[in-house]
Amino acid sequence: MTNSTIDNPRVVSRDEWLAARKQLLSKEKELTKLREKLSVERRELPWVKVEKAYAFDTPSGKQTLADLFDGRSQLVVNHFMLGPGWKEGCVGCSFGADHIEGALVHLEHHDVTVVVVSRAPLPDIEAYKKRMGWCFKWVSSCGSDFNHDYHVSFTKDDLAEGQVYYNYEMTEASIEELPGLSVFYKDATGDIFHTYSTYARGAEELLGTYMVLDLTPKGRNENGPNHNLMDWVRRHDEYGNQARE
Repeated sequence: MTNSTIDNPRVVSRDEWLAARKQLLSKEKELTKLREKLSVERRELPWVKVEKAYAFDTPSGKQTLADLFDGRSQLVVNHFMLGPGWKEGCVGCSFGADHIEGALVHLEHHDVTVVVVSRAPLPDIEAYKKRMGWCFKWVSSCGSDFNHDYHVSFTKDDLAEGQVYYNYEMTEASIEELPGLSVFYKDATGDIFHTYSTYARGAEELLGTYMVLDLTPKGRNENGPNHNLMDWVRRHDEYGNQARE
């Protein structure tokens, strides 16, 4: 959306600014408390036991879902849009993946493992991962029902029906892959439970770039035809030296 504040800013005295800032601060505190309440409710969701056996292709050979926990009790799966035959990963998923690595050391020392999963064959994943310079664990679910069971991949027959089940409702889709995050817990006996999944804009708060942009006068400044990150985000090796105003 166009930001009219930039074109016609309201310039006031420091005292007037301080009064307006304090008024906004009270709303920010309300949002913080609401977010904390929502996080509690998220953790209180019931769990579903994972009964199906899933196998993934990894640089270390075949691994099960249990193996992906890597000795920790909590697993976050980033469903990355890179399907069989794709030349490169989704721009938006690549943007999101750029935010992962700085947090890994902290998460891994707080009982959380993060793994990226795509349906592309492992050699294609490894090639794109090398191009992007990423070091996080990225595995292939090719040949597995995993992506379909967690509603981020769709067959050609699904698409031919005109609608697919995504983000907890039937919706239109034109491609076989869509983004999401899924969270799992493994208890002391080795049983695995699906605790949470979120799709579409559900993981937006994990994008630190957006959080910084939201603090600036221009905001996200997404004024192109899509009014989303597709208007401006590029894979990080595609920007060149041209800066955007």
